[in-house]
Amino acid sequence: MSELVTLQVNGESRQCPAQTRLPDLLEQLGMDPRLVAVEYNGEILHRQFWGETQIQDGDRLEIVTIVGGGSFSEF
Repeated sequence: MSELVTLQVNGESRQCPAQTRLPDLLEQLGMDPRLVAVEYNGEILHRQFWGETQIQDGDRLEIVTIVGGGSFSEF
């Protein structure tokens, strides 16, 4: 049985297996890593570091989905 760690994702408590890497967590959450920005423990985490970022017990993540499209109109 694998050990679980507890973390906060967008203010909600979640659990994942110990030694989970950030890209794997994003997939587990059903998110497309190409369309999100991640704040990791209060700091924006550059995409180049995602693969080496291992989720630790007590981590806090804010994940923002990038949404394209829309229109702008002046009043």
